[in-house]
Amino acid sequence: MDAVIKDLLSRKDEIQSEIETIFKANMKFTDWNVPEADDKEAAKVILDMIQEKLDKIKADVAAGQYDYY
Repeated sequence: MDAVIKDLLSRKDEIQSEIETIFKANMKFTDWNVPEADDKEAAKVILDMIQEKLDKIKADVAAGQYDYY
């Protein structure tokens, strides 16, 4: 197995947990800022925002921006 893949797989749970932490923190912020918020709608919007950034990062990777990071 490639060393990079092995390293990333060993940190997979940590990486995914960090993303979940960002999501949950923003759900809390929304509840604090807008107590009457529709949590399901807030969750969808937050997920769309996260996905938008992931799509941007994917495009940057494809364009070579991280080839020599």
